[in-house]
Amino acid sequence: MSAAHRPGPVLLAGRRAVVDGRAVCEGCGGPVVPVGPGQWAHGREPTAFLTPVDQASAGLSYAEFRRRHPWAVDPDYGPVTSDADWAAARDRLARYWSADGASYPDRVAVLAGGRPPVGGWDLSPGLAQALDLPARRRELVARFAWAIPGPAALATVADAGPVVEVGAGTGYWAALLRDRGADVVATDPAAGGGNPYHAAGPLWTDVEPVDGVAAVRRHRDRTPLLCWPPPEDDAASWSVLRVYRGDVLLYVGEGIDGPAGTARFHRELALNWTATEEVAIPTWPGLRDRLAVFERNPVRRPHRLRDRCPACGRLVRTGSLGRCDHCVATRPAALTLRSGPHRIEYDEAGLAALPAPLRTALLASPNRILGPADTRQ
Repeated sequence: MSAAHRPGPVLLAGRRAVVDGRAVCEGCGGPVVPVGPGQWAHGREPTAFLTPVDQASAGLSYAEFRRRHPWAVDPDYGPVTSDADWAAARDRLARYWSADGASYPDRVAVLAGGRPPVGGWDLSPGLAQALDLPARRRELVARFAWAIPGPAALATVADAGPVVEVGAGTGYWAALLRDRGADVVATDPAAGGGNPYHAAGPLWTDVEPVDGVAAVRRHRDRTPLLCWPPPEDDAASWSVLRVYRGDVLLYVGEGIDGPAGTARFHRELALNWTATEEVAIPTWPGLRDRLAVFERNPVRRPHRLRDRCPACGRLVRTGSLGRCDHCVATRPAALTLRSGPHRIEYDEAGLAALPAPLRTALLASPNRILGPADTRQ
C-alpha cells in the first residue's frame, strides 16, 4: 500500500458498500472502520458501534464518549449524538443496568424514558444511537422473550385458555400467564438446554422439552400460542398449523407479513385463517408487534402458489431466494455468497461492473461458496 493511500469507504449511489457487515476500503478492498470525523482506518470490528455501549459506558463523560465512539458524532457516518443526547442516555443506562430484577416491560420503559412504547418510540436518532438499542434488545430477548408482554395481551391469552405455548423459550410469557391464574402448558424443543436464542439465565417456569408438532398433538384440547416463531423453521410454525385441528390460534408477531414465522406459515394464515382480534403490545423500534387471535376459515383453500427456481422452474423450498441447488451445482455463477440460509449470486457481467475494491472484498469473503466450476482462490 502506498504512503499516499488514505483509507475510506467505497460508495455506491452515495451509500457505503458493505461486505460481511463491514465497510469496504476504496483503495484496497479491505474492511475499514471510522476513527473520527471523516477519518477511517483498516479494521474488522463487526458492528456499527465498534466498541458497543456497555455497562461501563454509563460513567463516561461526553468527551470520553466521543473518543470511544467517534462515528457517533460524525454526520458523514450517521446520526449525531449530542452532549444532551449522551447525558440523557447515560442517566437511562445507569438506571437500566441497576434494574436487574425489574420486569421486561419495566426495563424497556427505562430505556424509553417513560412507559413501554406501544406504537413507536419517541427518541431522537442521536439518543437512540447512544442507548445502542439493538444491543439492549439482544440482552433482553436472551433473558426474557422476543416479544414484550402487555397486560391486555396477557388477559386475552388467559381468556382463550387452556393454552399450549409452542416455542416458549425461557417460559417468560407462560410464567406471567400462570401468575394470572391462566391454564397454560409451555413447550420448547430446546428447553433441556442449548437454546441459541435464549442463553442468558434460567427458565422462568417449567417448560416441556418437546417440539411444536409433538406439543400440539400431545395437548389437542388446548389453543396454541406462537410467540415470534423462527423465520426459517417450518417445524416451529407451519407444521404446527398443519397438525392442529382446533379453530382458534394465538399469534404474537407482526401479522401475516412480519419477520416472525416462515413464508409458508404466513401463506397458510392468509389463505385459511382470519384475524378476529388484535391487541397492541409494547414494541422495539421499527417493529409492529401485536397479539392476533385467528379463527380458522370454514372452507380450506389449498396452496396453489409454489416457489420455483427462476432458471429451470423446479419447485424449491417456500421462501427460498435465487436458483435451486441443481442450477447452482451444474451452472455455477461467477461468484456465490452465503447469506444466512440463502445464497447471493453474481454473474460475470454483474461482478465486472462492481468497483474493483468491492469486487476484491466479495471474492475474499469467508461466506463465498466454491462450486464445481468455481475454483478460484
